[in-house]
Amino acid sequence: MLGGSAEDVSIKEAGLRYEVDGEIATITLDRPEKRNAQTFATWSALARIGDNLPEQVRIVVVQGEGPSFSAGIDLRMFTPEGVPGQGSFSSVAQLDNVSFEQRIEQAQQGFLWLRRPEIVSIAAVHGHAIGAGFQLALACDLRIVADDVKFCMKEPALGLVPDLTGTKPLVDLVGTAKAIDICLTARFVDAEEAFRIGLAERVVSGAELTQAVRDKAAELLSTNRDAATATKRLLQGARGRTLEEQTAAERAEQAARIKALFAVS
Repeated sequence: MLGGSAEDVSIKEAGLRYEVDGEIATITLDRPEKRNAQTFATWSALARIGDNLPEQVRIVVVQGEGPSFSAGIDLRMFTPEGVPGQGSFSSVAQLDNVSFEQRIEQAQQGFLWLRRPEIVSIAAVHGHAIGAGFQLALACDLRIVADDVKFCMKEPALGLVPDLTGTKPLVDLVGTAKAIDICLTARFVDAEEAFRIGLAERVVSGAELTQAVRDKAAELLSTNRDAATATKRLLQGARGRTLEEQTAAERAEQAARIKALFAVS
Protein backbone atom coordinates (compact mmCIF):
# COMPACT_ATOMS: atom_id res chain seq x y z
CA MET A 1 0.00 0.00 0.00
CA LEU A 2 0.91 3.63 0.13
CA GLY A 3 1.95 6.39 2.47
CA GLY A 4 1.61 9.98 3.58
CA SER A 5 4.22 11.23 6.04
CA ALA A 6 4.62 7.74 7.46
CA GLU A 7 8.39 7.88 7.08
CA ASP A 8 8.50 10.54 9.79
CA VAL A 9 6.77 8.32 12.37
CA SER A 10 9.01 6.55 14.90
CA ILE A 11 9.02 2.78 15.20
CA LYS A 12 7.19 3.03 18.52
CA GLU A 13 4.65 5.49 17.14
CA ALA A 14 4.10 3.13 14.23
CA GLY A 15 2.95 0.49 16.71
CA LEU A 16 6.04 -1.71 16.73
CA ARG A 17 8.53 -2.88 19.32
CA TYR A 18 12.01 -3.76 18.12
CA GLU A 19 14.66 -5.50 20.19
CA VAL A 20 18.03 -7.02 19.35
CA ASP A 21 19.59 -9.63 21.63
CA GLY A 22 22.86 -10.83 20.14
CA GLU A 23 22.11 -12.69 16.93
CA ILE A 24 18.32 -12.53 17.33
CA ALA A 25 16.14 -9.53 16.47
CA THR A 26 12.50 -9.49 17.54
CA ILE A 27 9.83 -7.31 15.93
CA THR A 28 6.55 -7.14 17.80
CA LEU A 29 3.39 -5.67 16.32
CA ASP A 30 2.25 -3.71 19.35
CA ARG A 31 -1.23 -2.29 18.81
CA PRO A 32 -3.22 -4.98 20.66
CA GLU A 33 -6.20 -2.65 21.12
CA LYS A 34 -6.46 -2.57 17.29
CA ARG A 35 -5.54 -6.25 16.90
CA ASN A 36 -2.25 -5.03 15.44
CA ALA A 37 -3.89 -3.53 12.36
CA GLN A 38 -1.29 -2.13 9.96
CA THR A 39 -0.96 1.35 8.49
CA PHE A 40 1.33 3.22 6.12
CA ALA A 41 3.58 3.89 9.12
CA THR A 42 3.81 0.18 9.95
CA TRP A 43 5.29 -0.61 6.55
CA SER A 44 7.64 2.35 6.61
CA ALA A 45 8.90 1.35 10.06
CA LEU A 46 9.41 -2.26 8.98
CA ALA A 47 11.47 -1.05 6.02
CA ARG A 48 13.61 1.14 8.31
CA ILE A 49 14.28 -1.83 10.59
CA GLY A 50 15.46 -3.82 7.59
CA ASP A 51 17.66 -0.99 6.39
CA ASN A 52 19.35 -0.73 9.78
CA LEU A 53 19.47 -4.35 10.88
CA PRO A 54 22.73 -4.95 12.79
CA GLU A 55 25.20 -7.11 10.91
CA GLN A 56 25.42 -9.72 13.66
CA VAL A 57 21.71 -10.59 13.45
CA ARG A 58 21.01 -14.04 12.00
CA ILE A 59 17.43 -14.65 13.17
CA VAL A 60 14.50 -12.24 12.91
CA VAL A 61 11.33 -13.12 14.81
CA VAL A 62 8.07 -11.36 13.91
CA GLN A 63 5.25 -11.65 16.43
CA GLY A 64 2.10 -9.88 17.61
CA GLU A 65 1.08 -8.55 21.01
CA GLY A 66 -2.37 -9.37 22.37
CA PRO A 67 -5.00 -11.77 20.97
CA SER A 68 -4.01 -11.53 17.28
CA PHE A 69 -0.91 -11.56 15.12
CA SER A 70 -2.41 -8.87 12.87
CA ALA A 71 -5.97 -8.18 11.73
CA GLY A 72 -4.67 -6.64 8.50
CA ILE A 73 -5.16 -3.13 7.17
CA ASP A 74 -6.36 -0.46 9.59
CA LEU A 75 -9.89 0.13 8.32
CA ARG A 76 -9.54 3.87 8.92
CA MET A 77 -7.52 3.89 5.71
CA PHE A 78 -10.77 3.32 3.81
CA THR A 79 -12.40 6.43 5.29
CA PRO A 80 -12.07 9.96 3.86
CA GLU A 81 -10.28 11.07 7.04
CA GLY A 82 -7.81 8.19 6.97
CA VAL A 83 -5.19 7.64 9.66
CA PRO A 84 -4.20 10.94 11.33
CA GLY A 85 -1.02 12.25 9.75
CA GLN A 86 -0.85 9.43 7.19
CA GLY A 87 -3.69 10.02 4.77
CA SER A 88 -6.09 7.48 3.28
CA PHE A 89 -6.65 5.38 0.21
CA SER A 90 -8.97 8.02 -1.19
CA SER A 91 -6.24 10.66 -1.01
CA VAL A 92 -3.52 8.58 -2.63
CA ALA A 93 -5.95 7.40 -5.31
CA GLN A 94 -5.50 10.87 -6.84
CA LEU A 95 -1.84 10.15 -7.65
CA ASP A 96 -0.69 9.40 -11.18
CA ASN A 97 0.08 5.75 -11.92
CA VAL A 98 3.87 6.09 -11.65
CA SER A 99 3.70 7.83 -8.26
CA PHE A 100 1.07 5.37 -7.06
CA GLU A 101 3.21 2.35 -7.90
CA GLN A 102 6.24 3.97 -6.28
CA ARG A 103 4.28 4.27 -3.03
CA ILE A 104 3.32 0.61 -3.19
CA GLU A 105 6.94 -0.31 -3.85
CA GLN A 106 7.98 1.64 -0.76
CA ALA A 107 5.51 -0.34 1.34
CA GLN A 108 6.71 -3.63 -0.13
CA GLN A 109 10.24 -2.86 1.09
CA GLY A 110 8.99 -3.47 4.62
CA PHE A 111 8.33 -7.10 3.68
CA LEU A 112 10.98 -7.96 1.09
CA TRP A 113 14.01 -7.69 3.36
CA LEU A 114 12.76 -10.56 5.53
CA ARG A 115 13.86 -12.93 2.75
CA ARG A 116 17.54 -11.91 2.73
CA PRO A 117 19.90 -14.92 2.50
CA GLU A 118 21.96 -13.83 5.51
CA ILE A 119 19.02 -14.07 7.93
CA VAL A 120 16.26 -16.56 8.68
CA SER A 121 12.95 -14.94 9.54
CA ILE A 122 10.37 -16.70 11.71
CA ALA A 123 6.75 -15.61 12.03
CA ALA A 124 5.28 -16.58 15.40
CA VAL A 125 1.59 -16.46 14.50
CA HIS A 126 -1.40 -16.70 16.78
CA GLY A 127 -5.01 -15.62 16.49
CA HIS A 128 -5.98 -13.73 13.37
CA ALA A 129 -3.47 -13.16 10.54
CA ILE A 130 -5.62 -11.39 8.00
CA GLY A 131 -4.68 -9.64 4.76
CA ALA A 132 -1.53 -7.65 5.44
CA GLY A 133 -1.04 -9.82 8.53
CA PHE A 134 -1.17 -12.98 6.43
CA GLN A 135 1.26 -11.42 3.95
CA LEU A 136 3.68 -10.46 6.73
CA ALA A 137 3.68 -14.09 7.88
CA LEU A 138 4.23 -15.19 4.28
CA ALA A 139 7.19 -12.80 3.97
CA CYS A 140 8.99 -14.82 6.63
CA ASP A 141 10.97 -17.97 5.86
CA LEU A 142 9.24 -20.06 8.52
CA ARG A 143 5.85 -19.92 10.22
CA ILE A 144 5.35 -21.50 13.64
CA VAL A 145 1.71 -21.12 14.61
CA ALA A 146 -0.53 -21.46 17.61
CA ASP A 147 -3.49 -23.81 17.38
CA ASP A 148 -5.90 -20.86 17.37
CA VAL A 149 -4.45 -19.29 14.21
CA LYS A 150 -6.79 -18.05 11.47
CA PHE A 151 -5.18 -17.06 8.17
CA CYS A 152 -7.27 -15.08 5.68
CA MET A 153 -6.41 -13.19 2.48
CA LYS A 154 -9.11 -10.54 2.85
CA GLU A 155 -8.07 -8.10 0.11
CA PRO A 156 -10.28 -9.44 -2.73
CA ALA A 157 -13.33 -9.16 -0.45
CA LEU A 158 -12.42 -5.48 0.05
CA GLY A 159 -12.05 -4.84 -3.66
CA LEU A 160 -8.24 -4.97 -3.52
CA VAL A 161 -5.49 -7.39 -4.48
CA PRO A 162 -2.76 -8.68 -2.13
CA ASP A 163 0.16 -6.37 -2.92
CA LEU A 164 2.48 -6.72 0.04
CA THR A 165 4.61 -9.48 -1.56
CA GLY A 166 2.34 -12.31 -0.44
CA THR A 167 1.12 -13.85 -3.69
CA LYS A 168 4.34 -15.56 -4.80
CA PRO A 169 5.17 -17.26 -1.48
CA LEU A 170 1.55 -18.38 -1.16
CA VAL A 171 1.64 -20.02 -4.60
CA ASP A 172 5.10 -21.46 -3.93
CA LEU A 173 3.89 -23.02 -0.68
CA VAL A 174 0.43 -24.34 -1.57
CA GLY A 175 0.19 -24.30 -5.39
CA THR A 176 -1.85 -22.12 -7.72
CA ALA A 177 -5.21 -23.88 -7.30
CA LYS A 178 -5.14 -23.77 -3.50
CA ALA A 179 -3.94 -20.15 -3.55
CA ILE A 180 -6.86 -19.21 -5.81
CA ASP A 181 -9.24 -20.95 -3.42
CA ILE A 182 -7.80 -19.19 -0.38
CA CYS A 183 -7.65 -15.72 -1.94
CA LEU A 184 -10.81 -15.59 -4.02
CA THR A 185 -13.05 -16.93 -1.27
CA ALA A 186 -11.34 -14.85 1.45
CA ARG A 187 -12.04 -17.80 3.74
CA PHE A 188 -10.24 -18.66 6.95
CA VAL A 189 -7.48 -21.26 7.04
CA ASP A 190 -7.13 -22.81 10.48
CA ALA A 191 -4.05 -24.34 12.09
CA GLU A 192 -4.77 -27.91 11.00
CA GLU A 193 -5.20 -26.95 7.34
CA ALA A 194 -2.24 -24.55 7.45
CA PHE A 195 0.03 -27.37 8.60
CA ARG A 196 -1.43 -29.86 6.14
CA ILE A 197 -0.97 -27.64 3.07
CA GLY A 198 2.48 -26.34 4.04
CA LEU A 199 1.69 -22.85 5.31
CA ALA A 200 2.97 -23.72 8.79
CA GLU A 201 6.07 -25.66 9.75
CA ARG A 202 4.75 -26.46 13.21
CA VAL A 203 1.56 -26.06 15.27
CA VAL A 204 1.73 -25.68 19.04
CA SER A 205 -0.54 -24.44 21.79
CA GLY A 206 -0.58 -20.72 22.46
CA ALA A 207 1.28 -21.26 25.70
CA GLU A 208 4.07 -23.10 23.86
CA LEU A 209 4.51 -20.66 20.97
CA THR A 210 7.26 -18.48 22.43
CA GLN A 211 9.36 -21.45 23.51
CA ALA A 212 8.86 -23.22 20.18
CA VAL A 213 10.23 -20.18 18.37
CA ARG A 214 13.17 -19.95 20.77
CA ASP A 215 13.96 -23.62 20.20
CA LYS A 216 13.86 -23.18 16.42
CA ALA A 217 16.10 -20.12 16.62
CA ALA A 218 18.63 -22.10 18.66
CA GLU A 219 18.59 -24.91 16.09
CA LEU A 220 19.15 -22.45 13.25
CA LEU A 221 21.99 -20.72 15.07
CA SER A 222 23.78 -24.06 15.55
CA THR A 223 24.90 -24.12 11.90
CA ASN A 224 27.77 -22.20 10.33
CA ARG A 225 26.59 -18.71 9.41
CA ASP A 226 28.28 -18.45 6.01
CA ALA A 227 27.23 -21.95 5.02
CA ALA A 228 23.65 -21.21 6.07
CA THR A 229 23.63 -18.02 3.97
CA ALA A 230 24.98 -19.82 0.91
CA THR A 231 22.54 -22.70 1.33
CA LYS A 232 19.59 -20.35 1.63
CA ARG A 233 20.69 -18.61 -1.57
CA LEU A 234 20.75 -21.98 -3.31
CA LEU A 235 17.31 -22.95 -2.04
CA GLN A 236 15.77 -19.60 -2.91
CA GLY A 237 17.03 -19.78 -6.48
CA ALA A 238 16.21 -23.43 -7.09
CA ARG A 239 12.66 -22.97 -8.44
CA GLY A 240 13.83 -20.58 -11.14
CA ARG A 241 16.70 -22.76 -12.38
CA THR A 242 17.00 -25.89 -14.44
CA LEU A 243 18.74 -28.87 -12.86
CA GLU A 244 21.87 -28.04 -14.80
CA GLU A 245 21.77 -24.42 -13.64
CA GLN A 246 21.19 -25.46 -10.03
CA THR A 247 24.06 -27.92 -10.01
CA ALA A 248 26.30 -25.20 -11.45
CA ALA A 249 25.17 -22.86 -8.67
CA GLU A 250 25.96 -25.58 -6.12
CA ARG A 251 29.47 -25.94 -7.53
CA ALA A 252 30.10 -22.20 -7.35
CA GLU A 253 28.84 -21.90 -3.78
CA GLN A 254 30.79 -24.94 -2.63
CA ALA A 255 34.00 -23.71 -4.23
CA ALA A 256 33.63 -20.42 -2.36
CA ARG A 257 32.93 -22.23 0.94
CA ILE A 258 35.90 -24.61 0.72
CA LYS A 259 38.27 -21.82 -0.27
CA ALA A 260 37.03 -19.73 2.65
CA LEU A 261 37.35 -22.63 5.09
CA PHE A 262 40.92 -23.39 4.03
CA ALA A 263 42.00 -19.77 3.57
CA VAL A 264 42.59 -20.00 -0.16
CA SER A 265 42.37 -16.63 -1.88
